[in-house]
Amino acid sequence: MLRGYLSLVLHAHLPFVRHPEYDEFLEEDWFYEAITETYIPLINTFDQLINDGIDFRMTMTLTPTLLSMFHDPLLQDRYLRNINKLIELAYREVERTKYQPEFHHVAMMYRDMFLNARYVFEEKYGRNLTNAFRKFAEMGKLEIVTCTATHGFLPLLQVNEQAVKAQVYMGVKYFKDVMGFAPRGIWLGECAYYPGLDKILADNGIRFFFIDTHGLVYADSIPKYGPYAPIYCPSGVAAFARDPESSHQVWSAEMGYPGDPSYRDFYRDVGFDLDFGYISPYIHRDGIRKMTGIKYHSITGKTDHKQPYNPHAAFETAGSHAANFMFNREKQVEHLFGIMRRKPIIVAPYDAELFGHWWFEGPMFIGQLLRKIATTQNTVRTITPWEYLREYPKNQLATPSGSSWGNKGYYEVWLNGTNDWIYPHLHIMADRMVELANRFTTPDQNLARALNQAARELLLAQSSDWAFIMNSGTMVEYSCKRVKDHITRFNKIYYGIMNYCLDMDYLAEVERRDNIFPHIDYQIYRTV
Repeated sequence: MLRGYLSLVLHAHLPFVRHPEYDEFLEEDWFYEAITETYIPLINTFDQLINDGIDFRMTMTLTPTLLSMFHDPLLQDRYLRNINKLIELAYREVERTKYQPEFHHVAMMYRDMFLNARYVFEEKYGRNLTNAFRKFAEMGKLEIVTCTATHGFLPLLQVNEQAVKAQVYMGVKYFKDVMGFAPRGIWLGECAYYPGLDKILADNGIRFFFIDTHGLVYADSIPKYGPYAPIYCPSGVAAFARDPESSHQVWSAEMGYPGDPSYRDFYRDVGFDLDFGYISPYIHRDGIRKMTGIKYHSITGKTDHKQPYNPHAAFETAGSHAANFMFNREKQVEHLFGIMRRKPIIVAPYDAELFGHWWFEGPMFIGQLLRKIATTQNTVRTITPWEYLREYPKNQLATPSGSSWGNKGYYEVWLNGTNDWIYPHLHIMADRMVELANRFTTPDQNLARALNQAARELLLAQSSDWAFIMNSGTMVEYSCKRVKDHITRFNKIYYGIMNYCLDMDYLAEVERRDNIFPHIDYQIYRTV
């Protein structure tokens, strides 16, 4: 008998990284790796489930920055160049390992994986993976939600409310432009909420969003059902909270499934292991070693002596973990149903890139989990938040507390000694953008171009990814440079406008580099 629901939520997001000024740029690999290792394996998983007649429901964020990169012809061409190089390397690896049986079958696995990635990307979905996800949405299997325009951390931008409104508005508008339908839900950048934000969401047609557990538990009215049912904010927008138990089983570095010894080790890659002369055509042209995605070892344990990777054993382990996850959700909803006297919803949100990129077997886990839920039991069923609201339209009214899903649960990750220098600049830029929008209401064509580009530079500077990376201590130089570049470009455009001396050659070059949101209208910043 059905006792409750599981809502799996995958947050698919990457910062906008696009550098046409260089023929090859290392940080663009974030996008190419995610396509090959996460997005295409998930698409294959969903397609296989559908072909096998398996009914399932999932929710995914496709952030505006990610959608913009999916649609960009330059990045599409560069991805094909990237995957073709990997296919060439994989064929060479098949030949190199033909007398190493412990590695040879793995090399053939990578060859087939890369060939499939090229086929899915180029032929099946026409170089634009948005087509695949839209198909799943139209079939009713996938609820796709949007995000703030550039994943801005809204609680730290609320000094200027118009900056928050612009982030939400552009997140919704660009989603509509690309997907062809309006999003019902939104993923707030870093799940970061502050009281009153829901009113802005409601004004933009959003019906639900996600928060971390404590954001709901510490609402101004104690939630009767804890995090296992949504609450309605005063605006009427529903807030769904993350379930800590299911999150722990996947996220935990010590106890989570991805750390199993039989799974593939992420860090042992042939880009670093093989002789430079052999691998040099497949790493950065400047000789910088990098990940290729070809990895031959399992996690094994806390040792430098890693065992060869066994895909069959890893697949079996993923099946066992999927069965364990499902069993735990069955027992969880049975217990909660007995207390709540209504079907609970277990919201399990994760970064999509965990599945496939960091945890190679993650898409296998998801596929087997959805298959087992649909065919082996009747206690728990997958559902989307919108479907749950349709079944339970009456919910408690409360205002969530300020929160995020970062370490310690509030704003510290994005505001500390490593990154606090960026916010005075962001606030000044937002104030100046409002000033420009209020002052120039009927611009000519060139002035409108400059105003729109200033808006793009502000949005790109506001990305929460840069502050997060500065805090993590990895790729700090690049993150700092990105913020400084957007500040510099904004200010040069601002002073050019205010002094009536626009440098149109400079503007054209900045438009070429930062071409996100082609139909942006700077007047979203107007307050009068």
